[in-house]
Amino acid sequence: MRFGPVADIQGVTAGTKSANTCVGYLTKYLTKSVAECHAPETDQQRAHVDRLAAALRYEPCSERCANWLLYGIQPRNAKAGLVPGRCSGKAHRRETLGFVGRRVLVSRKWSGKTLTDHRADRKAHVLRVLGAVGKQVENADAYVWERAKPTDEDCPPVASLLMRTLTDRLRWRQEYATAQDALADLSATEPADRAA
Repeated sequence: MRFGPVADIQGVTAGTKSANTCVGYLTKYLTKSVAECHAPETDQQRAHVDRLAAALRYEPCSERCANWLLYGIQPRNAKAGLVPGRCSGKAHRRETLGFVGRRVLVSRKWSGKTLTDHRADRKAHVLRVLGAVGKQVENADAYVWERAKPTDEDCPPVASLLMRTLTDRLRWRQEYATAQDALADLSATEPADRAA
């Protein structure tokens, strides 16, 4: 009786099914013992782990977690005997501490808003900030957007479009930061009776 080969080295081509399988396999085994890589060595690190474990004990780890009862929410598939702080999920164990489980529900489940709603809220906030300092903003909703086709003769090259997009983003970010600074300066110099 003898052992087989110790190493089985194979080439992998990016974008193939075997590449995805290899990445999944490597990820699984590289993260399997991730807690063992970060054993606390000092009293300060041990105290930090203790605080983290204490905090995560009462954070919901999934839709079925008993900890939702602390927030007045009935967990999915609730059964008699659920006690907050005694969830048996792996996310509450010291050796995993957050590597397993989803800590919060996706936003639409607790706020009633979708990602589109959140984007609209952010856009409205930015427009309010820019408008407060007198910055005129072009209304993008006035346009009809259409995907460019390779056969369009009036469409600039992709590199030019990318550079224009990056330039616009940098300009917008700078304008927003300038508007925020201007608002902060206005509120700092505003008389106390007017601010109230």
